[in-house]
Amino acid sequence: MAIHVLLADDHTVVREGLRGLLEREGLTVVAEASNGQEAVKAGDATQPDIAILDLTMPSLNGFDAARELIRVSPRTRSIMLTMHDEDRYVLEALRAGAKGYVLKTQASLELAQAVREVMRGGIYLSPGISSAVVDAYLKRIDVPIDPLTARERQVLQLVAEGKTTKEIAELISVGAKTAESYRARIMQKLGIHHTAGLVRYAIRHGMLQP
Repeated sequence: MAIHVLLADDHTVVREGLRGLLEREGLTVVAEASNGQEAVKAGDATQPDIAILDLTMPSLNGFDAARELIRVSPRTRSIMLTMHDEDRYVLEALRAGAKGYVLKTQASLELAQAVREVMRGGIYLSPGISSAVVDAYLKRIDVPIDPLTARERQVLQLVAEGKTTKEIAELISVGAKTAESYRARIMQKLGIHHTAGLVRYAIRHGMLQP
């Protein structure tokens, strides 16, 4: 039976390379997305077996896209594909429900293997980051509980990307006043009172590239 895959990365060249790699391995790419919101919509429409998600995507990052995919396509298993090998990113990905974590530097060697391992019900971690997760577990390092809701995280990312209140309202299909209230609530919850602080927070939490 063919394994159906959704590819989400904001770089067209990367997606083309990954598609070629996966198809050579006999896997079927049923949809592509250039940001997290598109990935969730594509997942809802195609119900793929596997979603390969870039961690830092526009509009909605890989963590939150993985969470949303669980909601709209429960059978889909997510694999993060990223340059980040820090333990906090790996732990956050696992907590978001991802079943695989592959470093982009190892994609040509590991991605198809990761897909098949996850399809068998396992969890795949690139060898380069496995030790980080083990160390984090042994030291009882955990990711602090996120005080923000899924929608608040999305608004935070859009604010950090430089979107205006009007643009945010249109992107998440709410009124301008509602979008502004989300922004105010985010600042209150995080104790951050200026946009520059929100940008730094978003970068620290993998929502945005430095």
